[in-house]
Amino acid sequence: MCGIVGYIGTREAFPVLLNGLKKLEYRGYDSAGVALLNGSLEVFKKAGKVSDLERFAGTQNISGDTGIGHTRWATHGEPSDKNAHPHLSANRIFSVVHNGIIENYARLKTDLEKHKFSFRSETDTEVLANLMEYFYMQSDEVTAEMAVQLALSKVVGAYGIAVLCSREKDKLIVARKGSPLVVGLGKNEYFVASDASPIAEFTSHVVYLNDYDMAVLQKNNFTLKNIENKPVSVTISNLDMQIGELDKNGFEHFMLKEIFEQPQTIEDTFKGRLKPEYSDIVLGGLHHVFPRIAKAGRIVIIGCGTSWHAALIAEYLLEDFAQIPVEVEYASEFRYRKPLLNKNDVVILISQSGETADTLAALRLAREKGALVLGICNVVGSTLSRETEAGVYTHAGVEIGVASTKAFTAQVTVLTLFTLKLAKTRGTISDEEYSLLVKELAEIPKKGRAILENNEKIRQVAEKYKDAVNALYLGRGTLFPVAMEGALKLKEISYIHAEGYAAGEMKHGPIALVDDNLPVVVVAPQDAWYEKIISNIQEVKARKGNVIAIVTEGDTGLKELTDDVIEIPRSHPALAPLLAVIPLQLLAYHIAVLRGCNVDQPRNLAKSVTVE
Repeated sequence: MCGIVGYIGTREAFPVLLNGLKKLEYRGYDSAGVALLNGSLEVFKKAGKVSDLERFAGTQNISGDTGIGHTRWATHGEPSDKNAHPHLSANRIFSVVHNGIIENYARLKTDLEKHKFSFRSETDTEVLANLMEYFYMQSDEVTAEMAVQLALSKVVGAYGIAVLCSREKDKLIVARKGSPLVVGLGKNEYFVASDASPIAEFTSHVVYLNDYDMAVLQKNNFTLKNIENKPVSVTISNLDMQIGELDKNGFEHFMLKEIFEQPQTIEDTFKGRLKPEYSDIVLGGLHHVFPRIAKAGRIVIIGCGTSWHAALIAEYLLEDFAQIPVEVEYASEFRYRKPLLNKNDVVILISQSGETADTLAALRLAREKGALVLGICNVVGSTLSRETEAGVYTHAGVEIGVASTKAFTAQVTVLTLFTLKLAKTRGTISDEEYSLLVKELAEIPKKGRAILENNEKIRQVAEKYKDAVNALYLGRGTLFPVAMEGALKLKEISYIHAEGYAAGEMKHGPIALVDDNLPVVVVAPQDAWYEKIISNIQEVKARKGNVIAIVTEGDTGLKELTDDVIEIPRSHPALAPLLAVIPLQLLAYHIAVLRGCNVDQPRNLAKSVTVE
């Protein structure tokens, strides 16, 4: 969840680290800090935002050409100055920044206390720093990298770490297990980060560390090995990231920018995959396994949060068009069950970052069971993309806002392409319907732009409901998961309690909540469920609920029944989720802004959930 940066080279390290922390603050914003080697090992850290660290460190001596930095999302110990990273070992020999959790830290801490080590914080990371110092002090022959290897051999859990040693000033040591790290290669300099965003402006050549890798960085040398000290071959990747993706480009928040980018990112996701004249769909990353997919007995789709909602939409689409049984699982539940999988099953794992801890654990479990394991991911070089047998990248670009928007619609676009390709291969869709759907999919970006032109109207609707305490979202069919996604966006960024429900289930409990204070958002385009959902709206209005309806453009019938109407262009019902979710995202955004919430960095949340 936390953000790590590191630098060794000929520049002043602090500006590089601070700039990197600002770009990584979406990964954690409880506290921030840096450690610098400038003759001695100096640490500056502060609870709060990176800007608080910048003000504090600006009054100190921040010179030095080697350093590490960290922005934290708290796991062990509350957000505070003492719990902020970097952490120093007892005698200030080692400084460590860490993303992950050391599960056996309590036992290790007790053992170290018996050896007279003292602790300043409540964190598991300080235990790791002291463990390194303990091994380092055992013999003059133990080097810093040996001490890191020995310490990591004793820990249980996940880690991405960057380490400095005050007695070996020409080294920066990094290692990972279960938590991402990337090393950027420069001329007589190296950069380290949890993801590529802080590195993009300095280099386009990177090395993604795998589990158990350890890199020893010096100004003119790069050594990659594992924690057992065995050499590891180096694979250099090209970084494809535009610096402009990391800026707001005139928008007030990253989230609003990313909502408005969706027409383009949807188009980017299907561009090159829809053949001319819509004659075929090409998913190159699945080409060699598609015959096996087409013969599968079942598809299991696994994700967390927003990715799980995308998976639920795919369940409707795949069973309807490809005529294949589908199960959707939360990764956090799947990994602790004893799932019944076999070699005839296809397991699809969805993750924006490709580093979600629960999803990666589910991946490895599915692979052990012999299923064909596929990935849908937004980040090239991520762990998910490297460990799955095949997959498809979304092309959403960098998503900074913690509440996912464009990653969701990109995932749904990929899943729609996959559904149509599979249905055509299995012969379960007519040529006419197939052609209609792919042509309509190509029209979605234009229709999405039309919805965004109603942004101000949606803001005015938000004004009416910004003081709500609870909200209910209703939908049917593929729009039931969209209702859940809309509710998730509202609670994530505005802190209003909201629930998404299948509209037909309202009478089985949720209707008890309806009164004149409750806003009820109903996703109600003209589709096969239209008459049914009108009945659900009437049930809400009979109990004085306030109804906000997402309706098909030109539908005047619901204006009489509802309090507010937001129109979306007409589309094929299978593609409606790609359009209906956009006004729900905007509604949540504007309500949150009107309530004074930080929409890009909502409390208690971080972008990439790399711990359990």
